[in-house]
Amino acid sequence: MLPDFNTILKYYEMGGFVMPPLVVTGILLWYALSFRLVNVQRSKKGPRELIRLLKKDSIKPKTVTAKAAEFALQASKNASSRKQLKCILNEQFMHYRQEINQHRTMVRALVVIAPLLGLLGTIDGMIETFDSLGNMALFSQSGGIAGGISRALFTTQVGLAIAIPGVMIGRIVERKQNNIYRELDQIKDLVCVKKTESQE
Repeated sequence: MLPDFNTILKYYEMGGFVMPPLVVTGILLWYALSFRLVNVQRSKKGPRELIRLLKKDSIKPKTVTAKAAEFALQASKNASSRKQLKCILNEQFMHYRQEINQHRTMVRALVVIAPLLGLLGTIDGMIETFDSLGNMALFSQSGGIAGGISRALFTTQVGLAIAIPGVMIGRIVERKQNNIYRELDQIKDLVCVKKTESQE
């Protein structure tokens, strides 16, 4: 059963001043991860099969690798030599690499920031706890010792709950990204080899 709005609001208020930045961090992290997941979608066909199908106009390029293969085939027709073709492909494929690399730095930064914000909430909660002990204010407006400990534990938990899935999904995305890099290199090599063969 999902918690109602009042329960969520109660937890939000319990987290103290670090909750707004934690929520923003979580939203930005999942936006960046979603963007990267869409960007690293791979074609179901391998580079060799992809080139063969594109030559026959059997498929429409939708993924980065398919678009790269289509561009490589077109560039191969226009280039006068393998050297010229390789220069054209190196320049264009760099753009494809930059495209699938978008928000990578943001994801890495946010998965570090989230637990640090949680730790900041922990420190704030412990300060409140010791203040309550020093003033003997066991039932202060913010909950005294119990409130301080609760906030300390809660913000740490929220920070880790944001960061851990972010790290796991980020690793999956980076693995897919590296596979696309390899496929781009394979496409470039295949097209350049075919260009050499056609000139012999």
